[in-house]
Amino acid sequence: MINVVIVEDNKIINDSLSLLINKAEGFSCVGSFIDCESMLKKIKTIKPDILLMDIKLPGMNGIEGVKIAKGILPELNILMLTVHEENELIFDALCAGACGYLVKKTHPERLLEAIQEAHEGGAPMSSHIARKVTLFFQNTHTVSEDSTLLTERELGILRELIKGKTYYSIAMTLNISKDTVRFHIKRIYKKLHVHSQAEAVAKAIKKGYV
Repeated sequence: MINVVIVEDNKIINDSLSLLINKAEGFSCVGSFIDCESMLKKIKTIKPDILLMDIKLPGMNGIEGVKIAKGILPELNILMLTVHEENELIFDALCAGACGYLVKKTHPERLLEAIQEAHEGGAPMSSHIARKVTLFFQNTHTVSEDSTLLTERELGILRELIKGKTYYSIAMTLNISKDTVRFHIKRIYKKLHVHSQAEAVAKAIKKGYV
């Protein structure tokens, strides 16, 4: 069972998401909130697997909420679900610790798939959001401070992570096992001194490793 918490201030959307999740086999909505403050008071007790987070909320915004929630539960997988598609917000959310970024017009079936992917270690994004991330990394490519820090295999895996692929998809694309993908990702984290896929991607882009 994948336990999900929702933070969404629009009651109709909040109720619809709760209903969708509770009706889907293998999913359960264990909490829904209209603001970050009330969610943060209970998140440690609830300990969900996935947090669905809006950005523009009354009081604290969702990006700040992501930072604090990750501080409380470092292993928590957080998916942004928002109408906002600005580059700055996308990267701020990912750098704050979100593992994926979806727009609210995402089809319900795809949303459930994305929750499953995040739970399995993936970094799901709406297709045009993933495209924005890819274009950003292409347009801001710089010479690495240390081009030998990561191996060619590690760089290849990082490029696939940028596309929002799951460990399984990366393994299929690169013709390696899922365990090998996990092994390389652990080495990437250690070399970059990061603790999440989003941090790894953001640092790799900033430093010009990919």
